[in-house]
Amino acid sequence: MGDETRKVSRRPQVGVVNERIKRRQRKNRATVTGESGDGKSNQATVKGGFNSASAVATAMKVIGTVGLPGSGKGELAEVARESGIPVVTMGDIIRGECRARGLDPATEHGTIAKALREEEGDDAIAARSLPVVEDHLESNGVVLVDGLRSDVELDRFRDAFGEEFVLVSVEAPFETRAERLLDRGRDASDTDVKSLKKREERELDFGMGEAMDRADVVIENTGTLAEYREKITLLFEEGPDAVAEANA
Repeated sequence: MGDETRKVSRRPQVGVVNERIKRRQRKNRATVTGESGDGKSNQATVKGGFNSASAVATAMKVIGTVGLPGSGKGELAEVARESGIPVVTMGDIIRGECRARGLDPATEHGTIAKALREEEGDDAIAARSLPVVEDHLESNGVVLVDGLRSDVELDRFRDAFGEEFVLVSVEAPFETRAERLLDRGRDASDTDVKSLKKREERELDFGMGEAMDRADVVIENTGTLAEYREKITLLFEEGPDAVAEANA
């Protein structure tokens, strides 16, 4: 009972995520805003630890992404593929396990994710992903790991790769993400706002909020798709300082 109470008390609520985005803008970090012709803004926030773009580019061996549903992780992964960076999608581990158990990934994804963590530990999905990442690293300089879900998974990757692991948090307000997910309608859980909030609560329950807070790089995906893709490309090719410089 004690552990359960502690888990609930440390979980950020859905409504708090939007406030976290605003709060980050007031912190003492390098934040740059780009604005499109339609008045929409797109921000990239760079936290400490990287002194130059060239240092970041050479240091990034494994890039992880974290973000709530609809934030734009999938688009970031797509830009990585287009740039020749292999992508290991942690959600694919869960979908594969669903199929192995004869279950539909569209409806049982969350159930199996929870089951794996209960059966193999909170870092189970990260642990299953590591051999795949290491295989890619044998023939590639950089690998992207798409979709970390918790601070425990973050610890597993940082233990494995140290300073060569960089975590990127992709963020957007709930309303923006809900609109994207409802338009996309990929999963059965993406059918209405109430379902989306439940899905988000589940993600936060895994410890995603803590992982987002510990990210090395934060990109607020609130502008146009073209702006977002441009910042991702700059991040991959030259590092976060280059992203900030381009928007100065």
